[in-house]
Amino acid sequence: MLKLNGISVKYGSFTAIQRVNIDVTQGDIVVLLGSNGAGKSTTFRTISGLNKPFEGDIEFEGKSIKGRSPDKIVQSGVVQCPEGRKLFSEMSVQENLRMGAYVHRAKKDQIKQSLEHVYELFPILKEKRNDPAGSLSGGQQQMVAIGRALMAKPKVMLLDEPSVGLAPLIVEQMFEVIQQINKEGTTILLAEQNANAALKIATKGYVFENGSIVVEGSADELFSNEEVRKAYIGA
Repeated sequence: MLKLNGISVKYGSFTAIQRVNIDVTQGDIVVLLGSNGAGKSTTFRTISGLNKPFEGDIEFEGKSIKGRSPDKIVQSGVVQCPEGRKLFSEMSVQENLRMGAYVHRAKKDQIKQSLEHVYELFPILKEKRNDPAGSLSGGQQQMVAIGRALMAKPKVMLLDEPSVGLAPLIVEQMFEVIQQINKEGTTILLAEQNANAALKIATKGYVFENGSIVVEGSADELFSNEEVRKAYIGA
C-alpha cells in the first residue's frame, strides 16, 4: 500500500536518512523504532512531501507520490499526526479538529460525521469542545492531534511519537485508541521510542540507527531480538 524504495534525504551536506526501504501493507500497524535523531521524523516528513528525497521513490497504492505537494498527498489519503502535536492553542478543540478536514471542506455532511466519530473515540473532547486547545492536559492535546488527523479521512495515518511526555496510563489508553482506529480500517505507520507499548500492537517494525534501518521483522521477532530488547525495551 505504502512503499519506500531506497529513499535518501540530505540537509545540506548531512545525509539524514540513507537508502531506506519500508513496506506497509493495508491493514497493518507498522512501527519505526529508534532513538531521537535516528531518522524517523525525517522519514515521515519525506512521505508527507515536506522533505524532498535526493534518491529513491515513494509509492502509495501503486503510484509514485514523490514530488507531489503535501496537500495533494493528504488528499490521496496519507495523513501525518506530527510530533509535538502542533495544535492552534488559542483556538477551541472543535476548531482545531475542523482544521483537519480542510481538504474536504466542501463535504459538510462528511465533516459532521467525522466530528461525531472523533467524539465517540475521545468522549472527553466532546465535553471540552469549546475550550482553547492550549488549556488541555498533554494527553488530551494528543487526543486532539490524533482526532484532527482522523478528520482528513486517512487511508494511512503517520503517527509521530504519540506517547512522548505522557503518563503510562494515558499511553496505554492512547495505544488502545490507535488499535481501534486500525480495526476500523486505517493503516498505521507509527514512529515510537516506547518500543514496549508499540510492539504490543504492531504487526511488524523497523529499527533506525543513524539514518539507516539496521533491523526489521515481525513484532514478535523484534521483541525477542536480544539487541533490540537491550537498546529499546530495557530487558
